[in-house]
Amino acid sequence: MNIEQHIITATVAAVKQLYNQDLPENQVSLQDTRAEFEGQITIVVFPVTRLSKKSPEATANDLGTYLQENIEEITGFNVVKGFLNLSISNAYWVNLFNTDILSPDFAAVKPNGKKVMVEYSSPNTNKPLHLGHVRNNLLGYSVAELLKASGYEVTKVNLVNDRGIHICKSMLAWQKWGNGETPESSGMKGDHLVGKYYVVFDKEYKKEIEALKLGGQTEEEAKKNAPLIQEAQKMLQDWEAGVPEVIELWTMMNGWVYAGFEVSYKNLGVDFDKYYYESNTYLLGKGTVEEGLEKGVFFKKPDGSVWIDLTGDGLDQKLVLRADGTSVYITQDLGTAQMKYDDFHMDESIYVVGNEQDYHFKVLFLILEKLGKSWAKGLHHLSYGMVDLPSGKMKSREGTVVDADDLIAEMIETAKAKTEALGKVNDFDEAEKDQLYYNIGMGALKYFLLKVEPKKRLLFDPAESIDFQGNTGPFIQYTHARIKSLLLKAAYDFSFNGVADAVNTPTELDMIMLLSKYPAEVQLAAKTFSPASLANYIYEVAKMFNKFYHETPPIIKEEDEVAKKHRLNLSYITAEVLKRGMLILGINVPERM
Repeated sequence: MNIEQHIITATVAAVKQLYNQDLPENQVSLQDTRAEFEGQITIVVFPVTRLSKKSPEATANDLGTYLQENIEEITGFNVVKGFLNLSISNAYWVNLFNTDILSPDFAAVKPNGKKVMVEYSSPNTNKPLHLGHVRNNLLGYSVAELLKASGYEVTKVNLVNDRGIHICKSMLAWQKWGNGETPESSGMKGDHLVGKYYVVFDKEYKKEIEALKLGGQTEEEAKKNAPLIQEAQKMLQDWEAGVPEVIELWTMMNGWVYAGFEVSYKNLGVDFDKYYYESNTYLLGKGTVEEGLEKGVFFKKPDGSVWIDLTGDGLDQKLVLRADGTSVYITQDLGTAQMKYDDFHMDESIYVVGNEQDYHFKVLFLILEKLGKSWAKGLHHLSYGMVDLPSGKMKSREGTVVDADDLIAEMIETAKAKTEALGKVNDFDEAEKDQLYYNIGMGALKYFLLKVEPKKRLLFDPAESIDFQGNTGPFIQYTHARIKSLLLKAAYDFSFNGVADAVNTPTELDMIMLLSKYPAEVQLAAKTFSPASLANYIYEVAKMFNKFYHETPPIIKEEDEVAKKHRLNLSYITAEVLKRGMLILGINVPERM
């Protein structure tokens, strides 16, 4: 039993013995003691006062006395208003370090027997990935890795939007103006080539609209009557009818896009266990609608359209099937949700989708609950905010959105410029340099996007993210490399045998306490689907190590072999925590830089 759980259990016992009252364990609130007060663990006493019928200070003194008498690791306490600050013996922390933190099983978690699916990325096949997709992919990947590290069996899924009018626009424009251009002949990535023709369509379509408006049509009429949009709609109908030449063109151009996406995914360091395609799922859901009608969950209007009334739940009436029997988005989402469950029987399913879809997912999950789907309670929408760039910092090739490939290239180039300016890579060969610049550039990008709570909109400044000081990826990477350099110089050979029997400095104690929190931090981040909390914890570890490193006399020159081994062990475990934590975020930490 760790000290926190010991304190919680003993506090419950204290309330029973002192006041003859029952205090649930989940009402015992612990937090780290603030730096200006003595102690390491603080109990928030206010919830207990309703049972003690005493002032917060008197209640805290009662509890402090009881805990000090009944827990040998507690060496003293002090009371600040309604806060009971407990001092834990150095011996406890040293023993924890030697037996737990230095153990090969530190932070190891047994499988919990639960399955979870994380669906992320979900790109359209008419354009390349952009900055918004980057945040989506990094969030999805890191949440999946967090859940793995917490004992879940995880399936990463990508639902590709590979059909619809937007796809036909690219196809039609290529057919009309492409002159047989291919990724090979143009030297362009396939997703960029298809995106180019999506832009061409839009440009030509706008010309047609303006011409029709000059001929007397309203804007609304012109948008509907423009020959291009009518041709695109006809192409979509032909696709749905399975016209061979349309299917052939669709297959070829989507193939170009998938090859392009794979390059982007590899550069982002994300992967998937299963791909679903909207072309295979867009007809799903009609059976679910029939099921809902039979159960009385849905109702039909006189025109034959099918609806659900959610006004009693604070929402509105929602169309689930058009009068002509065709699906809307919610229809296929209902069907796809059922198909995914039938495929994997997961306990939980997380949809990583931007916050503009908040309402859609409220409706989707509520409908599935009303349909009596036992698994609907396990559905979660990981909603995230948009990413902005400082104006003028970066121009996309289309001038409207920031292209993911451009962003990745700029991050690597900026990392190269900043690293070379420091003059620390003169002994690296070219391959090592390229790998280092990639690791630093991508580490900066990923950390900057992941350290902010997903729900928050964020401003991403590429130059600010690549800083070797402050709360950045490169600072953490540099700290890891510094530790590895220290261990190399010391010819350090790690063993799981603890050697110290005392903590020599307050910062050493702080390091041990902080490192001991790693398993709980991973669990917390997984529970809240928030890589941000883990990212900021890792930063605190790196910052604390740098403080320890600067305050401690040179470790390599330490003559006391026990103290030297202990500090090297402390350094080694710190590097391991940094490495493990950053890998969960999808970030590589270099051995040297």
